Amino acid sequence: MLLKIISRTDLAAAQAEGQILQESLRTEGFTHLSYAEQVLIPANERYHAQTDLVLLEILPQQLQHPLVVEDSYGSGTAFPHVYGPIPSEAIGRIFDFPPRPDGSFVLPDAVTEAVAEEAESDAGQ
Repeated sequence: MLLKIISRTDLAAAQAEGQILQESLRTEGFTHLSYAEQVLIPANERYHAQTDLVLLEILPQQLQHPLVVEDSYGSGTAFPHVYGPIPSEAIGRIFDFPPRPDGSFVLPDAVTEAVAEEAESDAGQ
């Protein structure tokens, strides 16, 4: 499952504009995404204690620009990046993403359940 960490304010702007067009696209040339099993890395490193966040499920089949999995910073971990804006049609489910009292994040139960459902579906095909 592809996920995008985004503030509710930025999500509202994206929905109004019909696309996610964040600063990283201008400064780095791509939009940051994560797989479900790695989303806590950027969440806890870059968004500590932010209370206005949600996780967007991104539907890769709806992307209009290249999706590249790469280690852009030499961290040893490859993350998915989209080299262009993400159209609103590529937004699937929206998951609440509140921090814990200490400001850290854990994967929401709804995301864990969705990943398990995907795995079951993939195994059945």
